[in-house]
Amino acid sequence: MAIDLRTLGSKLAKYRGQLKESSVEVASSTGIDAARLAAIEAGQQEPTGDEVLILADHYRCDFKFFISNEQVAPFEQTETLYRAHGNDFTKEDRRAIQEFLYLCETEDFLVRELGRPPKSFSFAPSGAFFKGHGEAAAASLRTALGYSDREVPRDVYAEFRSVGVHVFRRKLGNSNISGLFIMHPVAGKCALVNHSEDIYRQRFSAAHEMAHAIFDFSQGASVSFEGASGSDMVELRANRFASCFLMPPAFLAQLPDPARWTDADAQRWANDLRVSCVALAIALKEAKLIDAATCDRIRRLRVARDAKIDPELPDSLSVAQRERKARLLESGLSDHYVGLCFDGFSAGVISIGRLAEALLCSHGELAELADLYGRSLHGH
Repeated sequence: MAIDLRTLGSKLAKYRGQLKESSVEVASSTGIDAARLAAIEAGQQEPTGDEVLILADHYRCDFKFFISNEQVAPFEQTETLYRAHGNDFTKEDRRAIQEFLYLCETEDFLVRELGRPPKSFSFAPSGAFFKGHGEAAAASLRTALGYSDREVPRDVYAEFRSVGVHVFRRKLGNSNISGLFIMHPVAGKCALVNHSEDIYRQRFSAAHEMAHAIFDFSQGASVSFEGASGSDMVELRANRFASCFLMPPAFLAQLPDPARWTDADAQRWANDLRVSCVALAIALKEAKLIDAATCDRIRRLRVARDAKIDPELPDSLSVAQRERKARLLESGLSDHYVGLCFDGFSAGVISIGRLAEALLCSHGELAELADLYGRSLHGH
């Protein structure tokens, strides 16, 4: 099949533009001469097969997208994202988002190849009361996951992954961005949580993005900002969903009278619920369990950093393991994803070279990762 050189060149140029990289930077990273790269992007020269693979790897995109009009990639979704919020993403953040989407697509591939389909969950809102949508969807998802009205979910990342949402925690430079949602044309619903945020804020952000996955997936892409306008009904609905999922009203109703709490009581309950004092105060006020003055007092409190619990960094880890896994989480490499990758390698679904690519590391670093996770590199 003949390759349409103009289409190929245009796709390469557009991806380079999205990542705000110069031809010289791409040339330096790929080893392809800048002048030749410019000629390929202009549709004047045909790249070799190796050059297509090298460029696809650089842009974290399936090479078939560049040589075939039948293969899709999340380009249109990211283009929509950057058109609306381009100034909010640094060059480094754009690269991080591209890698996040690559991880989502790899995870989707491995889940399918290993025969591990997610649970089915959908929710159809009724009426025009957006906050009510959020409350009802939270209750519905909790029921689907087997939670009683008074149970508190501990590992929300695992819960959301179990219903088919690709959730990755990834460090972004812009601390005003709490998360983003992208409907990947291949992988489906994908949520990025900014790992630069406080641990408990990340948990709330994950639930917030889960709401976008339930209600707003047809929009293709959206960004959630810290302290978004209270007049944005879509964001308000997502916040209400997150609050009710993490702090179900039935659980709050059975608590000792929050109006009589000491500061230590409020901090203890916030930590037990794995939420910030701000989120707890708002939820209690919404439930009409405290007045405005008490709400303001609780909002000003903070849970001690060393008291907070991260489900993906358990206390059972050694200090060295904890530090290493924390750095991996910043790049999006959760235990769940790393485990899937090693399972795929052990089952013969992916090669050792593909395993290194999937784990965003060199072949030399694979042995260290295998040791950290107690896995083997001997294959199937």
